[in-house]
Amino acid sequence: MIEIKNLTKSFKDGDSETKVLKGIDFRAESGEFIAIMGRSGAGKSTLLYQMSLLDEPTSGDVVIDGKDASSLSVEEKTLFRLFELGYVFQDYALLPELTALENVSLPLLMQDVPEQIARKKATEALTLVGLEKRLNNLPSKLSGGEQQRVSIARAIAHRPKILFADEPTANLDNESSRIVMEIFKQLHKEGQTIIMVTHEPEYSKIAERTIHLDDGKIISINKN
Repeated sequence: MIEIKNLTKSFKDGDSETKVLKGIDFRAESGEFIAIMGRSGAGKSTLLYQMSLLDEPTSGDVVIDGKDASSLSVEEKTLFRLFELGYVFQDYALLPELTALENVSLPLLMQDVPEQIARKKATEALTLVGLEKRLNNLPSKLSGGEQQRVSIARAIAHRPKILFADEPTANLDNESSRIVMEIFKQLHKEGQTIIMVTHEPEYSKIAERTIHLDDGKIISINKN
């Protein structure tokens, strides 16, 4: 489902250059649940952003579902992200003026899904994450854990080929984190491919494999 070859990423600041990723080789099969771990600054989120087409690598190849990302135009990448990928971020990234149902429906409407069908799919996704009684709540009326569950529903409503999650429990209490991880376990059980950055060893064990990064390089890949 994903193949990364000799991936590098550098950031320039004037005349100085910081190399964050230093030749990453990695592949994930369809239906796998993979966790990415490492200390702060190891390159975890940067790697996730490259493989999820949210950023451009400095060099190397990213192939997703047989498509070479470097061959896609900016517009093609945007459409690929919209139709084929799902994203969960640590800050939820919900639109504050929209209800839970509207937040989840929006990407479907952007895919030209008819409104009635979009609302049905959004309701099903919110029900899956246990928020069937919170459909019409604004984010400000939801707890942090509930907001994160809305963001998961939004990410999976269109049944993406890959779900990318960047520290999905970072801002949550223990109980909310547990609920989110139970949702991820259920999604994986149903065949969802998941790539998740986490700093919590106990949550990485839920995945099939854990990739450990240090100083921009993979130092180990362990089966859980």
